[in-house]
Amino acid sequence: EEYDFSKSVKNPYIEKLKKPVTIEMEMDVFKYFKEMSKKTGVPYPTLINLYLKDCATSQRTLSFS
Repeated sequence: EEYDFSKSVKNPYIEKLKKPVTIEMEMDVFKYFKEMSKKTGVPYPTLINLYLKDCATSQRTLSFS
């Protein structure tokens, strides 16, 4: 069985896919998200992503003093 891809189109949502990244974080921050993961049943990478997405959507900024 063969498939005909001659009329296929590029995925218009490709830019919205997640990008795997590696970050270093302090142990207490990591433990915070691991504990939240245990309480909620949501994997900690998902929790971190949700938090960062909320920060980006809200245009939160950090103050360095």
